[in-house]
Amino acid sequence: MVSARTRTDAWWLPRAVVALRVRIFEKVNGDRAVTLPNATYGPEVFERVYAHPAANGRSEGAGLSDLFWYWLAPGPEVHQEHLEAGERYQEVAATTRRIVARTSADLTAAASRAVAAALGALPDTRISLVRLRDLVMPAWAAFCYELVFQEPCPPAAGKLITAHADDVITALKCTGLRHPRRRARLTAYLADRVAAGDVPHPLPASLSARERVHYLQGTFFNTAVVQLSEATAHVLLALARHPDVQQRLVEAPEDDRYLTQVLDETMRLYPLFGIAHRITTDAIPLDDATVLPPGSVVCFSYPDYHATGYERPDVFDPDRWAGVAAKDVHHIPYGVAANRPCPAWRLSPIVLRAAVREVVTRFRLDSTASHTRSLPHRAPCLLIPRGLPTGPRRLSALRSLVRLRDGVEDVTRGVRQLVLGTAMVLHARVRRPATRYFDERRPGRCPVLDTARGDG
Repeated sequence: MVSARTRTDAWWLPRAVVALRVRIFEKVNGDRAVTLPNATYGPEVFERVYAHPAANGRSEGAGLSDLFWYWLAPGPEVHQEHLEAGERYQEVAATTRRIVARTSADLTAAASRAVAAALGALPDTRISLVRLRDLVMPAWAAFCYELVFQEPCPPAAGKLITAHADDVITALKCTGLRHPRRRARLTAYLADRVAAGDVPHPLPASLSARERVHYLQGTFFNTAVVQLSEATAHVLLALARHPDVQQRLVEAPEDDRYLTQVLDETMRLYPLFGIAHRITTDAIPLDDATVLPPGSVVCFSYPDYHATGYERPDVFDPDRWAGVAAKDVHHIPYGVAANRPCPAWRLSPIVLRAAVREVVTRFRLDSTASHTRSLPHRAPCLLIPRGLPTGPRRLSALRSLVRLRDGVEDVTRGVRQLVLGTAMVLHARVRRPATRYFDERRPGRCPVLDTARGDG
């Protein structure tokens, strides 16, 4: 008898759809784009170019910028990831560092509280089938609210933040269209709080009142919530698929060393960024005969870079990190220090360790769903309360259900991503939010975009 898994793996449609989507998005970049590393230029060139001072353009001049600004609206022009290098970026980045600068103990306690509250809604008398990203996103919404406002997150605010972050990542993965009105509700809430002086941190003086709202929304309630949710889902799904690794964590819950190895291996194999793009502001040599001219778009492929220099790079193996420092291998989960590193490079490992401990001490995780870097299925997983007796037949049936549903969804989701992704690419090319923003600021050009609208 052919298993459900064999039937779904044999379907050709998901792979064909993914390949076609990749071709569409490659075309967005135009002809002046190069992806590193590649067959000609390996990881050493990747590192050298990524750290080059001239690889510092972020939005102006890249076809991808219109698409990302469209997805990240409102306020992509002041989103920290997309600000051009200069004084404004430095001021915004310094503000972010001040807001996240809390002690390890405070960060651990805040993350544990937030995740415990989310887990408290689950029954402890039966197995729960959840989407891990959906489970933890409200927790990280509450955590980031506390970072910004230094007070517990009200339920209504948590719902606004979660709805906003979910809408952004759903659009980015092309599993749904964006909903500007849904995002605008959070913008209005934050505008009221900023106007009332409720943010206990000095916000960037160079930004207008509206831009300060968009800065908070984009940096903390978009990127931070989304990336922490995705990272947590990746780690937990990896544990669900590798029960031996999960058991080692349960047996030694305070072993930071092994848990850090698990995090490092997860971020190596499933980096949160697929591609980071930069625009060259000066010539950058690739070798003695080839130079990238100014205005080139360089796409740095994290998965390809993380696959170099390792034995069995496609295998999940936390033990590969025993006695190895991340700085000595090809591993940049938070970017490179010389070129706009992630401001949460210190915070993230601390709070992720707290979150993982909170989950694995309460539940055993089990999943037969596929695990890919993009995580479009939001990580389906069975959560089995610790100490709950489970009959092997029932657990086997549930595991088969997860496997079958994942295979069926893979087909329907692939078609949806192709259709919706193509529609959003075309809509972004018509609206051209980044292109029009920079055009209106060139001398002698007429304004063509009212950025206060905030709908990208």
